[in-house]
Amino acid sequence: MLLDFREIDSTAKLDAKTLFDLVKLSFGVVAGAGALVALVVAYRRQRVDEAGAHREATRLHTERFTAAVEQLGSESPAVRLGGVHALAGLADDAPTQDLRQTCVDVLCTYLQLPFTPDPGDDPAHQEERHRYLAFRKVRHTILRLIGDHYRRPRGTHGSWQGCDLDLTGVTIDGDLDFSDATFSSGTVHFSGAAFSGSTVDFSAATFSGSTVHFRGVTFSGGTVHFSTAAFSGGTVNFRGAAFSGGTVDFSLARFSGGTVNFVSATFSSGTANFLGATFSSGTANFVSATFSGGTANFSRATGPAPHGLLAAVGPSPSAAMTLPSDWLPPPP
Repeated sequence: MLLDFREIDSTAKLDAKTLFDLVKLSFGVVAGAGALVALVVAYRRQRVDEAGAHREATRLHTERFTAAVEQLGSESPAVRLGGVHALAGLADDAPTQDLRQTCVDVLCTYLQLPFTPDPGDDPAHQEERHRYLAFRKVRHTILRLIGDHYRRPRGTHGSWQGCDLDLTGVTIDGDLDFSDATFSSGTVHFSGAAFSGSTVDFSAATFSGSTVHFRGVTFSGGTVHFSTAAFSGGTVNFRGAAFSGGTVDFSLARFSGGTVNFVSATFSSGTANFLGATFSSGTANFVSATFSGGTANFSRATGPAPHGLLAAVGPSPSAAMTLPSDWLPPPP
């Protein structure tokens, strides 16, 4: 005996019960090892199946994408319209965010392409006008679909929130509905776009993390609604925008975070309405903005005066400029 361990008696005989217990233990060990091997094999097979399914989904997406893009190049407005809906459906079903972004990029690029202007109502150009109206319907459908998909909650099927949206230089001559949309990530470009006679609706939209550019935009007619919109994060940039007609409505909007930049914007006609808007310090910036015509209404606005606004309107605001009394300096 060593350290109280008794030597195993090699001559001892195992009774039937002990032998049966050892056999069961042996089978249990073998079965456990077999189960572990089976689990590993099943896991690897699942990974292979998933990779194969992903490759197949990507292949089918690519085939459908190619067909839809070819439709967009058709001489038939109806075929182009079918291509638009096909691309929107592909974006909804895309297996990855990158593939979804590609579909959105193609739709935006179509809107950026030059198009033949309206030939007018002259009967001599009736055929050209019908063709113009048909192709304009294609562009307006893209704008409608973009708005619809940005209103859907992020993470749900068919939501394009989080995608970049490039509408740089686009002429928006039809209604664009972003009401109740949420811009929480990604970059949205309207820089250099022209809003001419359309209604663009951002009412009740939430700007909480995206960068949205309206730099150099021309608002020359129609109405752009930002009423009750919430600017709580990110950047919304109206630098150098020209408000030269129509109405831009920020009534009851809440500027509570992020930056809304009106630096060097020009208000020369039309109406800019900030009635009842709420401003937090440092959120809205009107440095070097110009108010040379039209109407600007800040009545019943609350919070401190936006940065640079009082310097922009001068010591004696015109009758067309309405400011809260607590923003004005006391009379001499």
